Amino acid sequence: MDKIEHIGIAVKNLDASNKLYEKLLGKPHYKIEEVLSEGVKTSFFEVGPNKIELLEATKPDSPIAKFLEKKGEGIHHIAFAVDDIEKEMARIEKEGFVLLNKIPKQGADNKLVAFVHPKTAGGVLVELCQENNNKQ
Repeated sequence: MDKIEHIGIAVKNLDASNKLYEKLLGKPHYKIEEVLSEGVKTSFFEVGPNKIELLEATKPDSPIAKFLEKKGEGIHHIAFAVDDIEKEMARIEKEGFVLLNKIPKQGADNKLVAFVHPKTAGGVLVELCQENNNKQ
């Protein structure tokens, strides 16, 4: 894992949270994107070499909606940049971690993503992110 790519924060209202984080960080978000397959609308802020990703559910049965219902707003996941997501998935699975998806899927911000089950990562949902060279 190369670096922390972003920290994902689940929010109930993306517009209100964008205003809050713009005040907090002293700069506006640079991108809003919807990932239909995950039922989520995202907003990104740059913070030095890292990013903050705000996540709002767009469907009541989406992972973010379930998270908000169970835990409320707050940190949802920590994402790490990787050069070769399939190789990293194989490595951490060999180390005993459980992956939530067996193959990388298209995520926000032109990334291929995979998630590590929080029960095997000390209660933290870990996301692996690789730049997708096949731009969509």
